[in-house]
Amino acid sequence: MKDRNHISVLICLLIIGMAIFSCKSEDKSDPAAFFMPGEFEPHEAVWFGTWYMSEWASDYKRVMSEVMKAIDGHVQIKMASPSDSVLQIAKRQLDSLGVDTAKIEFHIMPGEAHWIRDHGASFVVNRQGELGAVDFEWNGYGSLDWRILRDSTILDSVAVFRQKTRTSDRAKVDSLMAGATHAKWIKGNLTIEGGAIEVNGKGVLIQCEAVTLQRNPGWTKEALEEEYKRTLGIKKVIWLPEGLAEDGHIAHFNLGKYIGIGTGGHTDEFVRFADARTILLAWVNESELDEHPYNKLNYERMSKSYEILKKATDQDGKPFKIIKIPMPYYQEKPVVVSDSLSNDDHIRVKDFSYADRHLIKVGDTLTHVAASSYMNFLVTNGVVVTASYAKDEASIKREKEVEVLFKKAFPGRKIVFVDAMRLNWGGGGIHCSTQQEPLKRSK
Repeated sequence: MKDRNHISVLICLLIIGMAIFSCKSEDKSDPAAFFMPGEFEPHEAVWFGTWYMSEWASDYKRVMSEVMKAIDGHVQIKMASPSDSVLQIAKRQLDSLGVDTAKIEFHIMPGEAHWIRDHGASFVVNRQGELGAVDFEWNGYGSLDWRILRDSTILDSVAVFRQKTRTSDRAKVDSLMAGATHAKWIKGNLTIEGGAIEVNGKGVLIQCEAVTLQRNPGWTKEALEEEYKRTLGIKKVIWLPEGLAEDGHIAHFNLGKYIGIGTGGHTDEFVRFADARTILLAWVNESELDEHPYNKLNYERMSKSYEILKKATDQDGKPFKIIKIPMPYYQEKPVVVSDSLSNDDHIRVKDFSYADRHLIKVGDTLTHVAASSYMNFLVTNGVVVTASYAKDEASIKREKEVEVLFKKAFPGRKIVFVDAMRLNWGGGGIHCSTQQEPLKRSK
């Protein structure tokens, strides 16, 4: 009898101890703390920026209208325009392309331009049902540091221009988005674009060193991780060295012939979370290494990323599932180096870094490889919208392979392919052109 009483007492003490431990653990989790959900989680809305009202980007509206129609009925669409006059033009263009603009929530935000994910707000939530909007620093994709490369003869004028960029109307769009959504404004101290932020919603962030360190000279990885912890609720950062070769920084000269125009390695071009434990990685098969010079470059880069991801673990110390997504066949065209002309067929000498300018001359014909990628997709409620490159038997077969893999990665979601080449030639894609506003949640 005494033994039974003794056992009963031990059980009671164990239960009380577990309850106390549970309460203490719960207390450590601040319900007011903001964190960034995974993009695959439910959305309140998807934001679009107005396309550039210029001849060279005139077809952006056609791509975005197809994306809007693909997600119509799944999520609220919001659109920001720099002025009322631009907004009215955009409305007429969308109407003519079959978009029901009566369903769109329009906002006027001075400084807004097409790539809203990169200069717009990065939304976060907490367990009190509040929405936050992180306002990171903006420096035009690090273009000044990239172009000047610390040329001491013009440092004074560069400092002035850099300050103008950081305080420009475009740099204020994220704070305007905070106001439009009644979100808590959270000022970020580091410089980064939204296309470089990839999270699993549980505290893991994937970053590309080539981008993050270039945008934040003088910062250590440890300092950057602390800032991500403060602003996005990040617990662990996985650092990958480089992005795709065709996603060159602004205009990058490669292999004596090719140029890639882009961001310098945004994660949304090559590595994405499909859920909290599943990572999609752009991939080149060994059998295709000799088909294009970029295949070897990308195979080397993605292989390094794969090895890092294989060894990485999530917030709970568990390994990730990695799905290799075949890359599309390269889209390329000739461009002529010009003194002043810049359009689809010409590129200016001054658009190259100082390091590259001595390698080229006016009149040279180079090969522009577009920033084409299946990975630059938008995932929202019930649907995934990604780029289509199906033009011949080989590319159609490749697209069907990707569709099968996407259906496995995103069960229950409709997979929609949209011709986004016009965006790719501009250095971006569907994901860069949109920004999700997560659904608020409560404890």
